[in-house]
Amino acid sequence: MTAIVRLRGPRRFAALLVAAAVLAVTPPVLVGTTAGPASAAPSSPGDEGGTKKLRDALEAASKGHIEATAKLTSSKKRQSQLGTQLKQVETRIATLSTEVGVIAAETYRRGRLTPISALLNSASPQSFVERAAGLEMMAQRDDSQLRELADSLDQATRAKDAIDAEVKEQQRQVEVIARKKKDAERALAAVGGNPTGSLISANSPLAKAAPRNSDGSWPKESCTINDPTTNGCITPRTLHALNQAKAAKYTRHTSCHRDGGGGEHPKGRACDFSAAAGGFANRDATGGDRSYGDAVTAFYVKNASRLGVLYVIWYRKIWMPGTGWRAYNGGGDPASDHTNHVHLSML
Repeated sequence: MTAIVRLRGPRRFAALLVAAAVLAVTPPVLVGTTAGPASAAPSSPGDEGGTKKLRDALEAASKGHIEATAKLTSSKKRQSQLGTQLKQVETRIATLSTEVGVIAAETYRRGRLTPISALLNSASPQSFVERAAGLEMMAQRDDSQLRELADSLDQATRAKDAIDAEVKEQQRQVEVIARKKKDAERALAAVGGNPTGSLISANSPLAKAAPRNSDGSWPKESCTINDPTTNGCITPRTLHALNQAKAAKYTRHTSCHRDGGGGEHPKGRACDFSAAAGGFANRDATGGDRSYGDAVTAFYVKNASRLGVLYVIWYRKIWMPGTGWRAYNGGGDPASDHTNHVHLSML
């Protein structure tokens, strides 16, 4: 039998104080919950680094480049379709021209035989009716061929004009792409963003392409989807990119939406992928953690056009479709320089 000791007076009060102190420093253990550091929520990596002016300039330049590239690709596709259409029309024109030439030769051979003279030469009423029906059929056939030839010639002219317009459109978009590249280079040059080595892997998994408009452009999206990494929201395209990374086995801690601050996070168009398995550690990634960050980065660079990637920042480097890899100085600490996490911004 266990003896029950009842404390009274000062001793009882002292025991209660000890119990309260123990509860204050010892977290309760719940059934089915694993205690320890692994269950703690990783801290946020902070802002994207750099100034708001820099981030705005990079967003505008990269978005402009991607949109111009989509328009250029769409224009080339339309030009190809118009070229096929033109070839078909020109083939039909050649056939009709031959047929119309035969009609003209026949008319000349008959000495410009008129319908009236043909009917007057009829030997009998039956012959008159037969000739009248024949003349009507010839007239319909000849008129139909002549109209079709005229329509085909008009189609050919319109197709050639449309092709010329597409060529001019492509020239405009090429100029836009060049201008946006210079804008990005100028913005990065101001913070020492010189060209740097690439980080691309041919072995990166191929992602499933995100939906596009019928003309190849990206649909406008807003922050309408629940963010599975926070209690905020993200765009459908950002969720697709996040899920594609998970499907490729990049499953370490990720944080997307963030209230306040600059960049794409508050818009639901950015995610941060921690390099360390336990979350956003306040130190430069090394060894396997850095290799993991390299792999995530290479995955999004390889699939940029399939997913709608605006830019990727990792280990003091930034990649954009128009410039490739450039040096990136975010502020000096692991979070701002992105040496402890990969930053992804989406269209």
